[in-house]
Amino acid sequence: MTRDPVQRPEEPEQPPGPSGPSPDGLRPTGLPTVLGWAAVGVVVGWAVHPVCDRLDLVPPLVSPAQPLALLLLAAILGYVAWVTHRAVHVRRERLEAHQAVNRLVLGRASALVAALVAGGYVGYALSWVGDAAELADERMVRSLVAAGCALAAVVAGLLLERACRVHDDR
Repeated sequence: MTRDPVQRPEEPEQPPGPSGPSPDGLRPTGLPTVLGWAAVGVVVGWAVHPVCDRLDLVPPLVSPAQPLALLLLAAILGYVAWVTHRAVHVRRERLEAHQAVNRLVLGRASALVAALVAGGYVGYALSWVGDAAELADERMVRSLVAAGCALAAVVAGLLLERACRVHDDR
């Protein structure tokens, strides 16, 4: 008995370098991805109150500036989405490549981070349910308002991402 190496059929060589673009192209951010980021935010936001209690720290208050900043973000993203949609889909203009990529990345990143922030505010509000603290109701209401503003930023970010889509002319 001999121990000859097993000969395998040769596979065709792949050319060096990166492969071409995927046949399906870049897909828009899906709902499961956004919900996953929001779920992580809920867990982290809910943990803030108990961790502050354990460390003998005063839990943070949600100032009126926080929801206003999120609302400003939603307004800016919504405006850029509207302008992009009008340029690409209504007037059939072509964006410069760097403009399209920048807007796509801005929309996607903003949607995911806003989902994380919205989940964080919802989790923080839930951590105050049934708490007898003096400012518990105020923290809950302000957190839910901020979560609503963050949700508006999620929607605006997703609209911007979708406004960057171009239809294949083939």
